[in-house]
Amino acid sequence: MGLTDGARSVIAKFEVLKDLEPKVRELMAEHEEKRQLWFPSELLQPEEGESPEEHAKQLRHRAAGIPDSARTAIALNLLTEEGLPHFHRLLAVYLGDDTFWRAWNNLWTAEEDRHGVVLHDYVRETDLLDQRGLDALQFSYLRSGFHPEWDRDPYRVFAYTSLQERATQHSHSETGKVVAEYEPLLAKILRIVAGEEARHYSFYRTIFTEILKRDPDEALHSVSLILPALQMPGVNMPGFSKFADVVRRAGIYGPRDYLKIAQEQIQLWKIESLTGLNELGRMAQEKIMAIPDRLRRVAEHIELRSDSKTFSFEVVFNREFALP
Repeated sequence: MGLTDGARSVIAKFEVLKDLEPKVRELMAEHEEKRQLWFPSELLQPEEGESPEEHAKQLRHRAAGIPDSARTAIALNLLTEEGLPHFHRLLAVYLGDDTFWRAWNNLWTAEEDRHGVVLHDYVRETDLLDQRGLDALQFSYLRSGFHPEWDRDPYRVFAYTSLQERATQHSHSETGKVVAEYEPLLAKILRIVAGEEARHYSFYRTIFTEILKRDPDEALHSVSLILPALQMPGVNMPGFSKFADVVRRAGIYGPRDYLKIAQEQIQLWKIESLTGLNELGRMAQEKIMAIPDRLRRVAEHIELRSDSKTFSFEVVFNREFALP
C-alpha cells in the first residue's frame, strides 16, 4: 500500500523542519547567551543578614493580604506550569526524540521546570493555598493528560506554542501586577517567569516565521486550525472553567486578551500580505483574517452575559469571594 496524502504531507513537513537545523542551533545559542540562569532556591532565600525564621515570617505576613481571586489565578498558573510532562512528551512525539529537536526540547524543559518549582515552593512557604487541594488538582490534571487532535502535524506544534507561550507570559505578568502591592517578592518571581516565557515565545514565533517562508500554504493551513480557539493545557483539570472565569473577571486573562494575541501574531507573521499561495493557502489565509472579528464577537457575548458571581475553591480554603 502507498502512503496516504496525509502521511506524505507529514513527511514533507519534517523535511522542512530538518532544513531548519542551522537556524535552530543559532537561536539556541543566542537564547543561552542572553538569558540569565536562575534557580528557585536563589529567589526564595533570605536577604543578607535576615534569618530564615524571620524571612519565613515576613513572607507569610505579606502573602496573607493577597486576595482570593489572585490566589485562584496563582493556582491556575502554577498548575499550568506543572503540566510540563505533557508538553515534553508532545514535543518529543511531534518533533522526534531522535532528531536535533531533542536538544531544544531538553533545554526548554529544564528551563520551564523551574517555573512550577518556584511557585510551588513559594505557596508551601507562605501557606498561600491549601496544599492538599493543590496536590490533588495537580494529580488529577497530570492523570487526565493533554491530547490535542493535531493529526501528527508538526507545524501545529509551533503555531500552538507561539500562542500558548504568549498567553502564559501575559497571565503571569498580569498576576504579578495584581499581587505587587501585597507581596513584592511574588511579583518579582512572576516577572522573572513571564520574562522567560517571553523568550520561549520568541523562539517558537521565529521558528514558525521560518516555516512560513519555506512552506507557506501548509503553514497557513496549520495555523488556521489552531488560531480560532486556543485550548489551554489545563482544560482537563477539574473545575478549569471556573478557574478561567475568575481569571477573566479579575482582569488577568480572558477572551479580549486572546483576541489581542491573535491579532499580534497575524501582524507579526504578515499573514495578510502573503502572496503566491495555492488554493489551500488562500483559503487558510481568508479564514485566518476573519478570526479576529469572530473572537471579538465571542468576547462581547461573554461580557454581556456576565453578571456578578460568587466563587469558592478547595485550593483557596473554600472561602467565598465575589467578582463583578
